[in-house]
Amino acid sequence: MNYFIKNATLVNEGETSVASVFVSEGKVAKIIRQDEPFDAGSAIVIDATGKYLIPGLIDEHVHFREPGMTQKADIHTESRAAVAGGVTSFMDMPNTIPQTTTQELLEQKFDLASQKSLANYSFYLGATNDNLEEVKKTDPHKVCGIKLFMGSSTGNMLVDKNEVLVRLFRESPCLIAAHCEDEQTIHENTVCCKDLASKDQVVVDASIHPFIRTTEACYKSSSKAVDMAEKFGARLHVMHISTQKELSLFKNDIPLEQKRITAETCPHYLWFTDRDYETKSYAIKCNPAIKSHRDREALLQALSEGRIDTIGTDHAPHLLPEKMTGDYFTSKSGFPSIQHSLQVMVEVMRSSGFDLPHNGLPLLVQLMCHNPAILYRIDRRGFIREGYHADLALVDMDSQEMITGEQELSKCGWTPYNGMTVHTRVTHTFVNGNLVFENGLFHEEYRGERLLFSANR
Repeated sequence: MNYFIKNATLVNEGETSVASVFVSEGKVAKIIRQDEPFDAGSAIVIDATGKYLIPGLIDEHVHFREPGMTQKADIHTESRAAVAGGVTSFMDMPNTIPQTTTQELLEQKFDLASQKSLANYSFYLGATNDNLEEVKKTDPHKVCGIKLFMGSSTGNMLVDKNEVLVRLFRESPCLIAAHCEDEQTIHENTVCCKDLASKDQVVVDASIHPFIRTTEACYKSSSKAVDMAEKFGARLHVMHISTQKELSLFKNDIPLEQKRITAETCPHYLWFTDRDYETKSYAIKCNPAIKSHRDREALLQALSEGRIDTIGTDHAPHLLPEKMTGDYFTSKSGFPSIQHSLQVMVEVMRSSGFDLPHNGLPLLVQLMCHNPAILYRIDRRGFIREGYHADLALVDMDSQEMITGEQELSKCGWTPYNGMTVHTRVTHTFVNGNLVFENGLFHEEYRGERLLFSANR
């Protein structure tokens, strides 16, 4: 179908202006500036007066749990949650069951997504201590990257052999996306914590998490990854930065197109702090840990400075009984967030004093739409440009509501943002020119497409 999105406030490439967009054959066919005459013919007209039209969000960091853990989440349910939040493309991690560590298993996930996903998709191949030959077979035009766990997390895909890391950074055919936490530091802190707990000298609850997965654990691993990337010329994207100290590792004096070492943070590191463990408890336990108010403020400043390049969700559903066990050592790390990422980030901007229409929303579009497309070199997505795929989100920024678990679309059925008041609502989401989400209703006859890339080595 053809669509004429009329009189929207277009937020794109650093500019905010009233315009209309004509969508035809899955592409942005024409951008019509205010008062410019245009005949949309028989196109379906959507009056967007007073609403904001942005490129669809690109979430380069999700865990949709399929295959093997579909009791928590699956590609269909989580892609529904994604498009409800204005996310039109995602990149999914390999710590599934089985782990996505061969080209055959990787293609099986692509096949699943072609049948089930409402959003566009790509999948990382996971690196291990013994699958370098599989890594080298990866086609950089068809796969978003290689996921490297330099610290263990869900699925325990830790790569800890130095000779393997050297070869991986030297020989990877595409971008390396790294989870950086030093395993030895975490192990020593865990042993110490258990010893103190056995002597009743410390209470072990959710608040202990940043004292086990510490700033030093993050920095030691991140700095090692950056050193290796610089030495061997690899493209490195360090994911979920959570500390002020790590920010010194990343440059902000060159354009993103020229960077070979980049950084991501997540909405939860910009909204919660360690003070929230008292009320949220294990609901906000994640790896790396949410840290101090000072760390959050430094991360916020880094967004506008260009030291942080992207915002991904690290959407990682677990069933609530797995989270709220009452025991630190058995409670799972991770939580759902993709449905609310834009809403939360708008509140982050609002509470930080940004003028939302003039600099807050354009900055979010840069970090959540443009920059992932640039960094991963995605083919014709991430911008509202004529000839580009029509991945679009229409946003009402004058709509107050409270986030509740009852409205959570992730299969796990709960959210750490329960009770949070937000002032933003996605009303329409287009994927490849198809209207897949409209005022709470899904059009599920459409499926997303496999993302394609220019060579991203």
